[in-house]
Amino acid sequence: MASTPSYSYQELVQRRTQQASVLLTPGIFDWYQRMQRDHDVYYDSERASWLVFRYDDVQRAVLDPSTFSSERTTNPDGSVDPIASGGILGMDPPRHRQLRALISTAFTPNMVTRLEPRITEIVHTLLDHVQEQGDSDAVADLAFPLPIIVISELLGVPSSDRKQFQQWSGDFVGSDYALRLATAKLMAAYFQELIQQRRQEPKDDLISALVRAEIDGERLPAPDILGTCLLLLVAGHETTAGLISNAILCLDDHPEARRELLDHPELLPSAIEEVLRYRAVVHTLPRVVTRDTVFAGHEIKAGNLLLPLFAAANFDETHFPNAASFDIRRTPNRHLGFGYGIHFCLGAPLARMETRIALAELLERFPNFQRRRDVALELKPSSFIYGLKHLPLTLG
Repeated sequence: MASTPSYSYQELVQRRTQQASVLLTPGIFDWYQRMQRDHDVYYDSERASWLVFRYDDVQRAVLDPSTFSSERTTNPDGSVDPIASGGILGMDPPRHRQLRALISTAFTPNMVTRLEPRITEIVHTLLDHVQEQGDSDAVADLAFPLPIIVISELLGVPSSDRKQFQQWSGDFVGSDYALRLATAKLMAAYFQELIQQRRQEPKDDLISALVRAEIDGERLPAPDILGTCLLLLVAGHETTAGLISNAILCLDDHPEARRELLDHPELLPSAIEEVLRYRAVVHTLPRVVTRDTVFAGHEIKAGNLLLPLFAAANFDETHFPNAASFDIRRTPNRHLGFGYGIHFCLGAPLARMETRIALAELLERFPNFQRRRDVALELKPSSFIYGLKHLPLTLG
């Protein structure tokens, strides 16, 4: 059992509930830039959190887990809830390090490269269907189904359950904190059944690998396996779906960049990095302040929430000259679109590959696609994931 923290569990839950209730908006990036000009650190009473806007300060916060802990979803005794916290995303070292090393074996460059033919096949199938339709919702027809198919196949999840995962993942990243916790329990019950099946009949999938895995000679506890499955499922498709749809939106908003890509398709990897900077999907992962501290000249008490805003840091002019410009040739481009430090996105190579293949094929087949501007941009409700609900296109 963990030692009881010095701050109030009930107050932490209240702050988390309030923080999660404030939704991202399509214009949030403009607000970030205004706030960054005027504030290094800012207490936002609406979010019940300290907001950190500038690149160096964001890095400093995420590199100090002893003061700014990722263990934000805890039990009253201070122990981490590995399921509701999303596996390793809600852990600090040393447990985080052990589990991450284990999971990362599934996302080595060689393992990801082996998936390229299958990803290409899925993209072709999805765009064949789009071609038959004559128009498209880029989210429903491409950005969402591609990553959910890929991660489901990796985990060994039946294709018939993907619709249910769409509902669960939306609830898990949504604005209702109580619903997020309840959804985690539903997903845990689902994966518990799959895990039991794999114990009896192992297969060539990630769940079977987690069941067989050992740390220091001991098998993984069931809560750690469940938390890892939940993380891989939600993060494995919500973030990639957001990246693909944000990339299509950026290319529509910046036709000169699209023309350059059509003439120079070798720039596609660089363009994806610029999308990750300019329209980041993951905007923050909250930290709990573990002890009274002074940060950027501000006194912050233990038990407070601190939000390192990756998406705001990506517009810091001291690191990104002309940050408000979308530049697919930007170099260097050390954006924080996949986070930073120990929680840098494990699935980044896979997300990049899926997005590259999807965009390359979309541009090849439909170089003149246009967003329907009679349909207003609307985000999925979330306090930290910037993902479009719909992106209707005419294909030209």
